[in-house]
Amino acid sequence: PEFDGYTDSVVPKTPELRAYLKLISLRADKVRAHKVKRTEDNMLKITTDGRKAALDVRLVNDKANFSLKSKVYVCSDNVYKIYVNSAETNGTQLVFCDSSTPKAGLNMYDELKRLLVGRGIPEEEIAYIHDAKSDKEKNEILEDTRASKIRVLIGSTWKLGIGVNVQDHLIAMHHLDVPWRPADMVQREGRIIRQGNLNSRVYIFRYITEGSFDAYSWQLLETKQRFINE
Repeated sequence: PEFDGYTDSVVPKTPELRAYLKLISLRADKVRAHKVKRTEDNMLKITTDGRKAALDVRLVNDKANFSLKSKVYVCSDNVYKIYVNSAETNGTQLVFCDSSTPKAGLNMYDELKRLLVGRGIPEEEIAYIHDAKSDKEKNEILEDTRASKIRVLIGSTWKLGIGVNVQDHLIAMHHLDVPWRPADMVQREGRIIRQGNLNSRVYIFRYITEGSFDAYSWQLLETKQRFINE
């Protein structure tokens, strides 16, 4: 299949995120000035929290409200439009998210599914690769995706990006968050840009929250890849 380039969906920074980023900046200043013990706070924790906030500020601030200006909402909009537009060819889609995987309480898998079902996609056509508790169950999910019984499959790089062949009807892939390593990007995108895909053209979406850790994360990924290439 042909791939002409990424479609970047830039999500505006909300007041809640702006306030949280100020807090992140203050935390970083304290760490650099050695005013806090490493066991209490450090740059790794700050980076992790910053990445969570870029995904959805509610993951770090339980008082924040749901916003139409959020990655998960914009992603649901794109997924639904492609779902409708590729109905005649039974197009399937993958959504990758390594953070906020399925668990009790707020998580982006359940949020995305809730929004997609609310838009009209049947619940049985949406699946998480994490639901598979055995190789047999995983193979059944993958087979249903190849057959377009499942039209939207959501998973992490580790569970969905390695050794998975579901390319038959894949029309679009979505990076809801930024992976840590260039190799993770290769694994993710290797699911759709792959021999055996019946679509002549495919689409890859990247979701970026304005003024957040996303820009840093993408730049870091590019720097790592350049170093590897050299």
